[in-house]
Amino acid sequence: MSATDPTGRWLKSLLPFVVMCVGMFVALLDIQIVASSLQDIGGGLSAAQDQISWVQTAYLIAEIVMIPLSGWLTRVFSTRWLFTASAAGFTVSSMLCGLAWNIDSMIVFRALQGLLGASMIPTVFTSSFHYFEGPRRVYSAAVIGTIASVAPTLGPVIGGFITDTLNWHWLFYINVVPGTAIAVLVPLLVRIDEPDLSLLKEADYPGIALMAVALGTLEYVLEEGARWNWFEDATIRRCALVAGIAGALFVIRSLTVARPVVDLRALVNRNFALGCVLSFITGIGIFSTIYLTPLFLGYVRGFSAWQTGTAIFSTGAASLAGVPVYIALARKFDTRWLMMAGLASFGLAMWSFSFITHEWGAAELLLPQILRGFPQVFAVAPSVTLGLGSLPPERLKYASGLFNMMRNLGGAVGIAVSGAVLNDRTNFHFLAIASHLTPASVPMERLVAGIALRYGAVLGGPEQGHVAALERLWHLAYREASTLAYANAFRAIMVAFLIATLLVPLMRNVAAPKAPAPAAH
Repeated sequence: MSATDPTGRWLKSLLPFVVMCVGMFVALLDIQIVASSLQDIGGGLSAAQDQISWVQTAYLIAEIVMIPLSGWLTRVFSTRWLFTASAAGFTVSSMLCGLAWNIDSMIVFRALQGLLGASMIPTVFTSSFHYFEGPRRVYSAAVIGTIASVAPTLGPVIGGFITDTLNWHWLFYINVVPGTAIAVLVPLLVRIDEPDLSLLKEADYPGIALMAVALGTLEYVLEEGARWNWFEDATIRRCALVAGIAGALFVIRSLTVARPVVDLRALVNRNFALGCVLSFITGIGIFSTIYLTPLFLGYVRGFSAWQTGTAIFSTGAASLAGVPVYIALARKFDTRWLMMAGLASFGLAMWSFSFITHEWGAAELLLPQILRGFPQVFAVAPSVTLGLGSLPPERLKYASGLFNMMRNLGGAVGIAVSGAVLNDRTNFHFLAIASHLTPASVPMERLVAGIALRYGAVLGGPEQGHVAALERLWHLAYREASTLAYANAFRAIMVAFLIATLLVPLMRNVAAPKAPAPAAH
């Protein structure tokens, strides 16, 4: 087959890239596929309310620890075999999640799923620079950006449909077919580099241990802090202290050893450093809104998993619609300005979300979600080409793990801050509303009297009716306080995207580096 044969070029670049992208999509999808089905999983496993969140937390902690290690692991085992092992491990652990017999086994298997599947995410980023050069990188960056933004968004939609149609076990069983296919196809198609097992002898194992401890404890603090009142809880305080010390020691070691496991020195490159910051903020927006919107629809509106999924489906549809538009514009315009437009539109969407009321459903969410979904590829894809694309090829593998970790870490921080805002501002708004609900308020007295009369006829007397009316009034006040708190959380995300928009002009519009020559076989 000649080098100029278009079929040969397709088989050597596009097909393996597509197969790897499917693996990345599945790994990212599974972060949020349980989001709208946690109550069903908890009920099926007889789990307590405070245990259910660990179905997500365990996956995130394991994933965020493994992602930065992926660059080093790629050099040790090669892209081909690391991706194959990651896909196979993810498939087996997915099956185990579906077979979980109690909440403890589910948490262990979810942690394994996140740990084993994490390497598929950053490996795709670096592989795109091998398979595509010049203008073609616009397409590959658009595909990667779309997957990174759409997969978590579609997670609750797909998860809600599967749970309502079949049962929660199938949230995990559906990974078996694509996971097996990827584990079979990658060894046959992917030829990027060769393994170098000698790196195992000179690896910075103390640095790996420090990073794992720092990221694992930090993720725990961010995920569990709001639920346990932050530093009022002894475990949260200890984990925060351990995370701070281990993180500081890890940074010092990474900057002083000859071959660190994560290339922090790449942050000297201005584009890469800004790309990491923007990836962090984009992670805040993508994951926080995925967290807040289903939560609002479930607790305030009382939507089922499927109703929640269909209500937020417009975000994913808008994201996909934005891809061809981005590709067309990226060929003609400076990607920095496209990125500014994408980040600004995301911020505008958060501002429109801040007008939320307790009556909002799919119709009211449509326009804000289009404003949020359509520009996601504009926000993510340029950070790949401007951030990672500014580094020489030999640094890509180590730097890609850090770049991808920043997006997931941003998501963890965003969810933690959103949870804290909801808790604090709900209490604040409830007290403010309650201060006006006094006997001096004529409208309130009329409302209570009307409800008491209606309930009294059913419950058997005016006294019972009055108690029921006061309870109903409490729920109405709490509903409105919660809704106002959601508006506050969306405004906080808006501020983050305003800052991100202003940072983009500081980036240089650099030419992407040439791909390294294929390894000899």
